[in-house]
Amino acid sequence: MSFSNDVKNELSRIETNDACCDKAELLGLLRMSGAVIIRGSNVGIHFSTENAALARRVLQLLKSNYQVQTEVVITRSRRLKKNNRYQVRVIPAPQVSRALTELQLLSVESDLKNPLLNNHCCKRAFLRGAFLGGGSISRPSSDYHLEMVTGNEDFAHCIIKVMHNFSLKAKLTDRKNDFIVYLKDGESITRFLSVIGAHNSMMDFENVRIVKEMRNNVNRVVNCETANLNKVVKAAVRQVNCIKYIDQHLGLSQLPQALQDTARLRLEHPDASLNELVEFSGGIGKSGINHRLKKLQETAVGLGMEMEKN
Repeated sequence: MSFSNDVKNELSRIETNDACCDKAELLGLLRMSGAVIIRGSNVGIHFSTENAALARRVLQLLKSNYQVQTEVVITRSRRLKKNNRYQVRVIPAPQVSRALTELQLLSVESDLKNPLLNNHCCKRAFLRGAFLGGGSISRPSSDYHLEMVTGNEDFAHCIIKVMHNFSLKAKLTDRKNDFIVYLKDGESITRFLSVIGAHNSMMDFENVRIVKEMRNNVNRVVNCETANLNKVVKAAVRQVNCIKYIDQHLGLSQLPQALQDTARLRLEHPDASLNELVEFSGGIGKSGINHRLKKLQETAVGLGMEMEKN
């Protein structure tokens, strides 16, 4: 089962006691993936999903808040996985029109003006419904990505503005004929899961995210230390080769005493870093040792040694 289904199963089991929140959640759900059925002068509602828990959720929200007649048709998907598909239908009747009017699903007004979105708790429920109706989230072990897909651009902007109430900086893009509201960073996704009430999924996501980021931090430190170590080793090998070249073509005894001392120090400690050479030198500073090693390199080049380019 996907992580998206895990989240939706958890959200579908949330118990609500406020009719206003139920209706705000229904607004998000039906705006996202519901359809209106027209039969004569009456209208009905159609909602389809492969998630059984979500189908029960939609039925419960409809029947507990409106006097409507419903039916559920279960079909077998023809796709490769052949999952069951649950068709939730509200039979067209006069009372359905009243329900749709209250939800403002038949209105041309902006959803932001809907009184169902006045309360903070209802905004949470609305986002929960929007995610249940058209949302998905990748597993935290992969790239962080949460999205909600709708065919209505105005509704996509409405979702973004409601998310801004919870300091969630969602972005919008389009894909073919759909509009996608999405989050790409782990912290924002964690906060969104908390806002819509998916607390268990949020903890699962956060635990994986923390381990993942710790592992990434460790890898960065190791890579940095490895790179630094490679630089130290290359510098030490180059310095030893320069000293040996000078010894073969000139003789170390021909160098000034300070350079002789540093040359012998490096030959005695061929693997030592610059800081370690400073400790072994018995009082010479880091800049002093570094200056002498550069002078030795310049001397070797002056004698005809060819240096490898980094």
